[in-house]
Amino acid sequence: MERYIEKYSTERAKNLLVVVAVEEYARRHGISAHETILLFLKYDITNLIRQCYETLHTQDIYECVNFAEDILKRKSVSKSCFFAKFKKQKNDNP
Repeated sequence: MERYIEKYSTERAKNLLVVVAVEEYARRHGISAHETILLFLKYDITNLIRQCYETLHTQDIYECVNFAEDILKRKSVSKSCFFAKFKKQKNDNP
């Protein structure tokens, strides 16, 4: 039972780190949390944050956001291009 509780607590902490990173990234870039989670999911950033939890949770939240930004830069993702497609899809679906 103790092992289950420990695993549950770690999974919950990983989820919380992802949520905080999404909110801070959205704030920093002036976009919605919904748009940010779509971006993070598309480029697998949520899983990468969870995989790097042991290191990232010891850092300031800004380092976690910098980590996400670095991943997006390495994948050459233009936020404006991504969100232009997102907004077009949203407007096409009434």
